[in-house]
Amino acid sequence: MNGIAHILRALHDGERALERDLLATAERHRTDHEVHHVASDLAQWSRRHSARLSDTGRHYGLDLDGPKDDPSPGALAALREKAAEALGRRPGAGLLLLHDLCDLHLAASRNSLHWEMLAQAAQATRDERLLALAGDCHPQTLRQMRWTNTLIKELSPQLLTSA
Repeated sequence: MNGIAHILRALHDGERALERDLLATAERHRTDHEVHHVASDLAQWSRRHSARLSDTGRHYGLDLDGPKDDPSPGALAALREKAAEALGRRPGAGLLLLHDLCDLHLAASRNSLHWEMLAQAAQATRDERLLALAGDCHPQTLRQMRWTNTLIKELSPQLLTSA
């Protein structure tokens, strides 16, 4: 596998993982409406990125589709919602959110680095298809990072210094 194929696969896997993590965070912190809704919206960006990477991968002889994650059944979703409501009332929920935001930020940062590497390879090889892909998707990944970073900055002082 050449380097471009390797980075396309790493990006595809990273975007799928970030989508799953954003959706899990949205569910876990369902009682925090901003986190729930923004994380859900940002997950859709990663879903679109992975779909575009799959399409682009086919052009380079890669099969990036893989098995799709099945949505959780109704009973399990209801159980998660009740757990999120209960967790939202516990003092440790803020620290859990902070931990989740750190994990999301690191995952988005990893994806950002991969987008940057892909863009650099695309420039070096004059590959307009890859350059357009990176140019379209990387700014959204940077926005995912800015969202997590902003929330970490807002939440850290109170959560880490309160008794």
